[in-house]
Amino acid sequence: MASTLKINTLTGVSTAGSIAVTGEGNSTTTNLQQGLCKAWALMTQSDNSIYDSFNVTSVGDDGTGQVGFNFTNLMSGRTFSPMMNTQVASAGGLDDVGNTSIETDEVTMQARGLDGNNFDANPMAMSLHGDLA
Repeated sequence: MASTLKINTLTGVSTAGSIAVTGEGNSTTTNLQQGLCKAWALMTQSDNSIYDSFNVTSVGDDGTGQVGFNFTNLMSGRTFSPMMNTQVASAGGLDDVGNTSIETDEVTMQARGLDGNNFDANPMAMSLHGDLA
C-alpha cells in the first residue's frame, strides 16, 4: 500500500546535518546533504540580470566573459565544485568555460570562444556542489 509522508524539516538522529540514503543497488549509502546543489543561477551578461537563482544574491561584471556569482550563504571553504555552461551561437563555438576565482562568498566564471577570446554569454548558467559554512 502506498503512503504519503508530509513534513517540513528532516533532521538526522545521530547527527542533525547528516542523513544517509540507501543507494541504487541497496548495498551502499550516500549522504543526502552532500548530493544537493548548494547554489545555481541563470543570468545574462547583456545587462547582468538574473533570470532565476538559488543561494545567489547578485552577479558582478568582472570583465568580458567573466561573471562573479555572489552567494547568499557562504561555503565552508574554497574546495567546492563550480560548473558553468552557456549558449555558444554568438561565439561561433565554445573553447573553454571555467572559474577564475573561488572564494567562500563568490565564484567567478568565464566563457572563451574558439578564437581564444572571452565573450559575454547570454545566457550563462552556473551551479555548484560542496559544503555550506
